[in-house]
Amino acid sequence: MPAVRINQKVAVGTVYVAAMFMSIMDATIVNVALPAIGRAFAAPPTAVASISIAYLVSLGTFIPASGWLGDRFGGKRVLLIATAAFTASSALCGLATSLPELVAFRVLQGAGGGMLAPVGLAMLFRVFPLEERIRAASILTVPTTLAPAAGPVLGGLLVTELSWRWVFYVNVPIGLLAITFGLIFVSQPEQDRPGRFDLTGFLLSGIGLGSLMYGVSEGPNIGWERPEVIGTVVAGVLLLTAMVVVELRHPHPLVALGLLRDRLFRSATGALTLAGIGFIGTLFVTSLYLQDGRGLDALVAGLSIFPEAFGVMVGAQLASRLFYPSLGPRRHITLGLAGASVSMALLAVLGDHTSLWWARLIMFVLGVSMGQIFVPTQAAGFATIEPTLTSAASTLFNTARQLSGAVGVAVLTTVIVAVGPVHVVAGRPVPDLNAYRAAFLVAAVVALAGIVPAALIRDRDAVTTIPDGRYRRRHPLTPQEQAA
Repeated sequence: MPAVRINQKVAVGTVYVAAMFMSIMDATIVNVALPAIGRAFAAPPTAVASISIAYLVSLGTFIPASGWLGDRFGGKRVLLIATAAFTASSALCGLATSLPELVAFRVLQGAGGGMLAPVGLAMLFRVFPLEERIRAASILTVPTTLAPAAGPVLGGLLVTELSWRWVFYVNVPIGLLAITFGLIFVSQPEQDRPGRFDLTGFLLSGIGLGSLMYGVSEGPNIGWERPEVIGTVVAGVLLLTAMVVVELRHPHPLVALGLLRDRLFRSATGALTLAGIGFIGTLFVTSLYLQDGRGLDALVAGLSIFPEAFGVMVGAQLASRLFYPSLGPRRHITLGLAGASVSMALLAVLGDHTSLWWARLIMFVLGVSMGQIFVPTQAAGFATIEPTLTSAASTLFNTARQLSGAVGVAVLTTVIVAVGPVHVVAGRPVPDLNAYRAAFLVAAVVALAGIVPAALIRDRDAVTTIPDGRYRRRHPLTPQEQAA
């Protein structure tokens, strides 16, 4: 179907935001429904956890192939097929009549979700020139931050008022609208065909990432000493190590690890990855602190976390309009990491009866701070990447982002288990908030470590992405940069 003429920045941005919102929200909204699903299928918690783990493993397996598929068959076609696969499998999940059926459909969901982010991001950066990447980056913050916060709230409402099946059905109208809009308005630009499909790279990276994602997801739940956890983590590390050796020698690698030689891309990806470990882990721990530590229901907990999403949206506007044009990426990202780290540490001060408004205020400030990381890392990170390598860079960038979320939840859950979320007082077990405090402090330290790669960023490398402002007045473009 030929696309109706419309500004492609609007068209691609709309489809990308809708698809990514649906995909990212899926993880948090399903977590809220797991107890209800367990009751419906009379399954123990360890079995129900496979619903989330199957999705993460499938996601990790298919992300590496997404960039090549987008280049080979066209970004529009692959993005819409991935959206259709995710939407259809969501409907099948809602119709599942047994736990094995549901797990199988979640694998299909992960296959579609794994292709959405890299292909969509590559398309978005192709329609936004370098000087407008800061605008594109502010668009990206909508699904990546609103969706995780909206999931617990919407999931709590759907499970309470309707049924657990609606946490999957809710994706269907969003997906159908995105597909219809994309078919009508998104055009497919001409692009170079990639080399032959790197099957060895796909098997090593897909199975390696899938094994590692399984291990880090299961470790906190069943114990890091369990043979299946140790086996999958070791296998994942060995396969990914072999993948690094093979891909660095391959003339047309599926996972373009050589892009990490680019100082700006490597530094931005490293800073965002460490921030993501702390941030996604903190969202998860905050939910546990409010529900298990303070005894609040899922809806109240979700509403208390939700101010983070508003904070990011406010922070994204401050980032794109004020801080990035004034500071440049290095100082801007460093400022965001410092603010995020302090916010995570402040969560450790919350007690048994601290007003929830303090928690909401801290979550809002955390969101504003994360906006100062999300926007500049994505605006600047691809500045020195050749246009023909955008898909490969997007695949690598999103692999790191996805893995950081899984690692963040695994690390902080392990901290909680190690400290002990329950202790005995006057002969009866009560929540021990010290476990959550320790997890928040670990998250703060990890986020603060992101300052190390951020400090290696050279602003001049990303100067073409910086809009007119104080920085450009101090450092005007050279004739070569103006021509770039």
